[in-house]
Amino acid sequence: MSQSTVAALQIGASPLGKAATLEQILTFEDRIKQAGAGLVVMPEALLGGYPKGETFGTYLGYRIPEGRESFARYYDNAIDVPGPETAELAGLSQRTGAHLVIGVIERSGATLFCSALFFSPDAGLVAKHRKLMPTGTERLIWGQGDGSTLPVVETPVGRLGTAICWENHMPLLRTAMYAKGVQVWCAPTVDERDVWQASMRHIAHEGRMFLVSACQVQPSPKALGIEVPHWDPERPLIQGNSLIVGPLGDVLAGPLKNETGLLTARIDLDELVRARYDFDVVGHYARPDVFSLSVDERAKHTVHFHD
Repeated sequence: MSQSTVAALQIGASPLGKAATLEQILTFEDRIKQAGAGLVVMPEALLGGYPKGETFGTYLGYRIPEGRESFARYYDNAIDVPGPETAELAGLSQRTGAHLVIGVIERSGATLFCSALFFSPDAGLVAKHRKLMPTGTERLIWGQGDGSTLPVVETPVGRLGTAICWENHMPLLRTAMYAKGVQVWCAPTVDERDVWQASMRHIAHEGRMFLVSACQVQPSPKALGIEVPHWDPERPLIQGNSLIVGPLGDVLAGPLKNETGLLTARIDLDELVRARYDFDVVGHYARPDVFSLSVDERAKHTVHFHD
């Protein structure tokens, strides 16, 4: 079947922590079923949280003890993959029949990764992608992924691939994923800006794919009872603006702003051949005689033990 319903679940990480956030996600079970969604994409860092405005007590050349305590709390709110939270999400996928793509903060030893996890109704947790390049001061708290987690997942909805937030601005990453045959591009994010909408439309149009961008939504710092440096305390911290885009850059649903909700659209994979008739970015519109890309998909390890 070439037609299906895809969805972006616009929701924010709860200030009460990952258990409360997971509980909020699970409340959407009936709405996912009612929508008949074959795919639900959720925002970046939804489980684990995006600590917007947090400095973790770091200044050039030194760190203060309070910052270490902040990081310890953030670490405790991250999840293990696999772990109890992924088991709950696998159950949600099974019960709704929907494939899930969700942004999480993943623990690995003492290192945290900003990751996207893929769930299948039949097999549970099937793949993960670790953000290759954390943006700006995100590098303070998140490690870098490597080429071993660049999955494309075959589903009845289509071949799913993902890039997290500003990874979407990496043209070579996009090229690698286009070459893997992505049909539905999943973009978990916390970028709420209008220019993000332009980027999402461009990427869908460039790759001639369907695209689902799910952004967190968070109220103002005043409503959350926190202070964020250089931020208007009355202004929403993250406004959402999730959207779904077609393969010619046309907006199919959204953007959804300043509210929690399930955004849906009906897609038809047969449209992709028509869309790529005049522009197949890694096919007839490529110039391999002039340009080429080498992708290293080997996992990187700091220490190797040999018998």
